[in-house]
Amino acid sequence: MMGIMHRVTDKIALDDSELIESFVRSSGPGGQNVNKVSSAVQLRFDARRSRALPNDVAVRLMKLAGRRLTKDGVIVILAQSYREQERNRTEARERLFELIREAAVPPVPRRATKVPKSQKKKRVEGKKHRSAIKSMRGGRPGLE
Repeated sequence: MMGIMHRVTDKIALDDSELIESFVRSSGPGGQNVNKVSSAVQLRFDARRSRALPNDVAVRLMKLAGRRLTKDGVIVILAQSYREQERNRTEARERLFELIREAAVPPVPRRATKVPKSQKKKRVEGKKHRSAIKSMRGGRPGLE
Protein backbone atom coordinates (compact mmCIF):
# COMPACT_ATOMS: atom_id res chain seq x y z
CA MET A 1 0.00 0.00 0.00
CA MET A 2 1.55 3.26 -1.14
CA GLY A 3 0.47 6.43 0.61
CA ILE A 4 1.22 10.03 -0.22
CA MET A 5 4.87 10.63 -1.07
CA HIS A 6 6.65 13.59 0.55
CA ARG A 7 9.57 14.87 -1.51
CA VAL A 8 12.39 15.75 0.89
CA THR A 9 15.36 16.12 -1.49
CA ASP A 10 15.90 15.36 -5.18
CA LYS A 11 16.78 11.75 -4.33
CA ILE A 12 14.76 11.16 -1.14
CA ALA A 13 10.97 10.87 -0.89
CA LEU A 14 9.17 9.52 2.17
CA ASP A 15 5.97 7.51 2.05
CA ASP A 16 3.23 8.81 4.34
CA SER A 17 2.93 5.33 5.89
CA GLU A 18 6.45 5.74 7.37
CA LEU A 19 5.32 8.72 9.43
CA ILE A 20 3.42 7.84 12.60
CA GLU A 21 1.55 10.74 14.16
CA SER A 22 -0.14 10.82 17.52
CA PHE A 23 -1.94 13.78 18.96
CA VAL A 24 -1.32 14.70 22.58
CA ARG A 25 -2.20 17.58 24.86
CA SER A 26 0.20 20.48 24.79
CA SER A 27 1.99 21.65 27.89
CA GLY A 28 1.64 25.25 28.99
CA PRO A 29 -1.36 27.58 29.17
CA GLY A 30 -4.42 26.92 27.04
CA GLY A 31 -7.36 28.56 28.74
CA GLN A 32 -10.63 26.68 28.55
CA ASN A 33 -9.22 24.16 26.06
CA VAL A 34 -6.28 23.11 28.19
CA ASN A 35 -7.56 19.68 29.24
CA LYS A 36 -9.70 18.71 26.29
CA VAL A 37 -7.91 19.57 23.04
CA SER A 38 -5.01 17.44 21.80
CA SER A 39 -3.32 20.00 19.57
CA ALA A 40 0.29 18.90 20.03
CA VAL A 41 1.68 16.46 17.47
CA GLN A 42 4.16 13.70 18.22
CA LEU A 43 5.71 12.55 14.95
CA ARG A 44 7.62 9.25 14.91
CA PHE A 45 9.88 8.14 12.05
CA ASP A 46 11.80 4.86 12.07
CA ALA A 47 15.12 6.03 10.60
CA ARG A 48 16.81 2.65 11.06
CA ARG A 49 14.24 0.65 9.07
CA SER A 50 13.22 3.24 6.48
CA ARG A 51 13.60 2.03 2.90
CA ALA A 52 13.55 5.59 1.57
CA LEU A 53 16.88 6.56 3.13
CA PRO A 54 20.26 5.42 1.84
CA ASN A 55 22.33 3.82 4.62
CA ASP A 56 24.87 6.64 4.97
CA VAL A 57 22.07 9.24 5.22
CA ALA A 58 20.28 7.15 7.87
CA VAL A 59 23.47 6.92 9.95
CA ARG A 60 24.08 10.68 9.75
CA LEU A 61 20.39 11.35 10.51
CA MET A 62 20.48 9.23 13.67
CA LYS A 63 23.61 11.06 14.80
CA LEU A 64 22.01 14.46 14.11
CA ALA A 65 18.78 13.53 15.91
CA GLY A 66 20.59 13.38 19.25
CA ARG A 67 18.18 13.08 22.17
CA ARG A 68 15.18 12.89 19.80
CA LEU A 69 16.34 9.38 18.87
CA THR A 70 15.06 6.34 20.80
CA LYS A 71 17.30 3.32 21.36
CA ASP A 72 15.32 1.50 18.63
CA GLY A 73 16.36 4.07 16.00
CA VAL A 74 13.04 5.95 15.96
CA ILE A 75 13.13 9.74 15.73
CA VAL A 76 10.44 11.44 17.83
CA ILE A 77 9.55 15.08 17.10
CA LEU A 78 7.09 16.96 19.31
CA ALA A 79 5.45 20.07 17.86
CA GLN A 80 3.27 22.17 20.14
CA SER A 81 3.98 25.79 19.21
CA TYR A 82 0.55 26.41 17.73
CA ARG A 83 -2.97 26.01 19.06
CA GLU A 84 -4.14 24.38 15.83
CA GLN A 85 -3.36 20.71 15.37
CA GLU A 86 -2.87 21.11 11.61
CA ARG A 87 -0.19 23.80 12.00
CA ASN A 88 1.63 21.62 14.54
CA ARG A 89 1.45 18.68 12.11
CA THR A 90 2.97 20.77 9.33
CA GLU A 91 5.69 22.06 11.66
CA ALA A 92 6.60 18.55 12.91
CA ARG A 93 6.91 17.22 9.35
CA GLU A 94 8.92 20.22 8.21
CA ARG A 95 11.33 19.79 11.14
CA LEU A 96 11.81 16.11 10.26
CA PHE A 97 12.34 16.88 6.57
CA GLU A 98 14.86 19.61 7.44
CA LEU A 99 16.78 17.14 9.61
CA ILE A 100 16.81 14.63 6.71
CA ARG A 101 17.98 17.35 4.27
CA GLU A 102 20.85 18.19 6.63
CA ALA A 103 21.80 14.50 6.91
CA ALA A 104 21.66 14.07 3.11
CA VAL A 105 24.64 16.40 2.63
CA PRO A 106 27.80 14.29 2.86
CA PRO A 107 30.53 15.80 5.06
CA VAL A 108 33.53 17.27 3.24
CA PRO A 109 36.57 15.11 4.04
CA ARG A 110 39.37 16.92 5.86
CA ARG A 111 42.55 17.34 3.85
CA ALA A 112 45.70 16.90 5.90
CA THR A 113 48.16 19.78 5.55
CA LYS A 114 51.75 20.11 6.68
CA VAL A 115 52.94 22.74 9.17
CA PRO A 116 55.36 25.06 7.31
CA LYS A 117 59.05 24.93 8.35
CA SER A 118 58.99 28.65 9.14
CA GLN A 119 56.17 28.10 11.67
CA LYS A 120 58.02 25.20 13.33
CA LYS A 121 61.17 27.36 13.56
CA LYS A 122 59.18 30.28 14.99
CA ARG A 123 57.64 28.00 17.62
CA VAL A 124 61.03 26.60 18.69
CA GLU A 125 62.51 30.14 18.83
CA GLY A 126 59.65 31.22 21.09
CA LYS A 127 60.28 28.27 23.40
CA LYS A 128 64.02 29.07 23.56
CA HIS A 129 63.24 32.69 24.38
CA ARG A 130 60.87 31.70 27.24
CA SER A 131 63.46 29.24 28.50
CA ALA A 132 66.13 31.95 28.56
CA ILE A 133 63.84 34.32 30.48
CA LYS A 134 62.97 31.63 33.04
CA SER A 135 66.58 30.52 33.51
CA MET A 136 67.44 34.08 34.61
CA ARG A 137 64.96 33.81 37.47
CA GLY A 138 65.18 32.17 40.85
CA GLY A 139 68.92 32.22 41.64
CA ARG A 140 69.85 33.11 45.22
CA PRO A 141 71.43 36.56 45.52
CA GLY A 142 75.21 36.81 45.93
CA LEU A 143 76.07 33.31 44.63
CA GLU A 144 76.91 34.27 41.06
